[in-house]
Order: sequence, then structure tokens, then C-alpha cells
Amino acid sequence: MSGDVVPPRREVRISDAERETVIARLSAAVAEGRLTLPEFEERVDGVLRARTDGEVEPFVADLPAVAPAVAPDEVVELSSHAGQIKRSGRWAVPRRLVVRSKAGMVKLDLRHAVIVHRVVEIDLATQAGSTTIVLPAGATANIDGVNTSAGTATTKVPSTPEPGSTAPHIVVRGSTAAGSLVVRYERRFWRWSW
Repeated sequence: MSGDVVPPRREVRISDAERETVIARLSAAVAEGRLTLPEFEERVDGVLRARTDGEVEPFVADLPAVAPAVAPDEVVELSSHAGQIKRSGRWAVPRRLVVRSKAGMVKLDLRHAVIVHRVVEIDLATQAGSTTIVLPAGATANIDGVNTSAGTATTKVPSTPEPGSTAPHIVVRGSTAAGSLVVRYERRFWRWSW
């Protein structure tokens, strides 16, 4: 016996990967309606400050012990020619998303997506089509890195996060030619939302 004492799990320092897993659980809880956005932001802030497993426990103690089945990839590429690219509902958002589309429609709905990365990069290369990115409440997006040619790029959300915000920040770069890019929040009318 070496004489080394193994600390209880509650006292073990938490890794960045473990933090991201906990934040994914909190994100899922928001999507399921278990947490409000202010509760989510408060808990994420606490998780980011936590040093040990025991300090993280209170932020997820009242949630089901279900983590995402699959961790999101670092980079995912989506491509289409004269077709449609659509992501909606509960899907794992990678750190970097590459979107290539010619003569088609792209819709990335992030309202109920599992976003474990604080900053998500979207690289666009679209021609003769429309691209719509729908963000969850409180998220921000910067589209300054998008070049347009005979097209438009419009954002209807703040381009920089508030100081101390833990909401996702989307950075869109690339180009759109003879088409449009719109970044917005959810739209609602009576019982419908889109």
C-alpha cells in the first residue's frame, strides 16, 4: 500500500470536459421547460466557477440524471445542391459548423438544441438561396465576417453578449451570393412559434 489517500469524489477537481457535460444537462433542462432562462444562466455561472465535483452537485441535484447520449463533434459539415438543409428540435451543436449550399434553403433552429460550447462558429458558403438561423432567447450573434454579393445579411439580435452573460454567442463568417442570411429569435403568433 502506497499510503496515498484518494479524496472522496465530492472533493475531486472538475475538468473542463465535465463542466461542458453539466452545462449540456442544464441546456437540456431549459429545452424541456424544467428551468427558466434566468435559472439556467445563474446555474451555468455557478458551474463555471466551481472547482470540485461537490460544488457542481447543487446546480443539477433537482434535475434528472440524463446527459446527452452523444457529445457534439468539434466540426460538422453540411452541404446541399438545389436542396434543403434543416436542423431543428433537440440536436447537438458542434463547436464549428460548416454550411455549403447552392440554390437551396438552409434553416438552423437552435432554440431547443444542445449547445455546450460558449462560442459556436458557423462558416457559410451559400449561393442563390436563403439561410435562416433562429437563436434561443438571450443568445447573441456576430455576422460581421459575412461577405455578401447581390444578397443581404441581416441580424435581429444583439451582436455582442452582455458582460457576464453565459448565453451562447454565435459567430457567423463566410459568404452568401445572390441570397439572404437572417439571424433572429423565435417568432410567435397566438399558439404558433417558428
